[in-house]
Amino acid sequence: QVQLVESGGGLVQAGGSLRLSCAASGRTFSMNAMGWYRQAPGKQRELVAAITSGGNTNYADSVKGRFTISRDIAKNTADLQMNSLKPEDTAVYYCVSDSSYPKLVYRKPDYWGLGTQVTVSS
Repeated sequence: QVQLVESGGGLVQAGGSLRLSCAASGRTFSMNAMGWYRQAPGKQRELVAAITSGGNTNYADSVKGRFTISRDIAKNTADLQMNSLKPEDTAVYYCVSDSSYPKLVYRKPDYWGLGTQVTVSS
């Protein structure tokens, strides 16, 4: 099992920045991939960004150029730097991990954190 704990959410004005952090514990050696999903009210969960242990990344089109995912293998952490935030970025953001990068990106990751709320005011 892998446990994931998010931090760093909050309220920010449009155009502002936030940094989300995710700390992993447990069977972390099985985490080939880590990432962030989000779910806005009334919408399905969607992939925001993903990163492999080798540093390959994948971003949703809506956040490309604004968000950056990073990972510290030694510390078992993954961060999401969010710049130029828009009201449509408002959602609960979930840290995720899986042994399979394609599964994390295209299907449903095995491990999820409880989520952290990000609210962007206009």
